[in-house]
Amino acid sequence: MTRRGLVIFVLLLIGAVLSTWALWSQRDRDTLAGGASDRPDYTLHDFELTVLDVQGKEAFTLIAPKMERDPKVKTLDIATPLFVIPPKAGSKATPWEVRSRTGWVSEKGEEVRLRGGVKAESTNADGKPVSIVTDHLNVFPDDKRATSTAAVTVTQPGFILNGQGLEADLDAKRILLKSNVKARYDRSVR
Repeated sequence: MTRRGLVIFVLLLIGAVLSTWALWSQRDRDTLAGGASDRPDYTLHDFELTVLDVQGKEAFTLIAPKMERDPKVKTLDIATPLFVIPPKAGSKATPWEVRSRTGWVSEKGEEVRLRGGVKAESTNADGKPVSIVTDHLNVFPDDKRATSTAAVTVTQPGFILNGQGLEADLDAKRILLKSNVKARYDRSVR
């Protein structure tokens, strides 16, 4: 090998070593800055999940096209969820079916936050339908209760209630609107 060829080889080798070192250094900085760790640790697509309470009974069932788990805080983000919350044991009521555009579930599943086009439907022990429509709803499955600070419409056969804010006992199908309550009798509502 000529002297000139040896110099070119050494320069190429130094360039390769420096390039490799630069790439490895950049990868480490991206990881430290949170680049790769901002990703969910798992994603579910088109699934059905049943969550049990501390006694081993069904707290709720979740059906959705997509769910991601945040590895840092261990919460779940859900696209267009359907939550099915069973009635208390021995009740003749049907389960609550609660839909929304997005959902969030706390680390231990004790709180569910539903946002955008929230609609909850069930029937009471007499078989009469009950519907709740709002923009956001916080559900506490273990306590079988729900709350909201948004505008709410509650519809039952022949009766429509509108108000601001809500406290609901899902087992007893008891709903309390907090303020600006207006009631309307409408025989066409079933």
